[in-house]
Amino acid sequence: MDMTAPICVAAQQLRTLRIRLPAHPSSAAAARRHVNAVIHAWDLDIDAYVAALLASELITNALKHGLREDETIQLVIASAADWMRVSVHDSSPCEPVVVHTPLDAEEGRGLTLLASLSASWGFQQTITGKAVYFTLKAEADEERPTDVARNDHWRPPRLPC
Repeated sequence: MDMTAPICVAAQQLRTLRIRLPAHPSSAAAARRHVNAVIHAWDLDIDAYVAALLASELITNALKHGLREDETIQLVIASAADWMRVSVHDSSPCEPVVVHTPLDAEEGRGLTLLASLSASWGFQQTITGKAVYFTLKAEADEERPTDVARNDHWRPPRLPC
């Protein structure tokens, strides 16, 4: 009789950290520090510079477009196996819009950076507003061809803002 042992596959352990940050410009730097600390503490093979840069962009966008001074931002960092997702929750229901800016513009490139540097990015409507996120994969993964679209975000109906 031929008996084959079942193949056991360990479930990926999802780790999540949620942090509340004030609606203040210093929160962008705090987000960079938290993202870097998580990458090192969880021993992730993720480009810490890129992760911190993109987290900072999400916080800056939330401050500029999604919050009043008396509100807070929720930074959520999640990871399992070879990927990391960072999301920023704010109280604005308005969807993020990619703006095509001139090369010498001082702002307006945050979502373009997300699109070009992340494995994927997007947003979700929430009960209290929206969450904008990006996902990064471990550096050991194969490079994706540059002509492959990286946006996989869901688009709800546009809300007037």
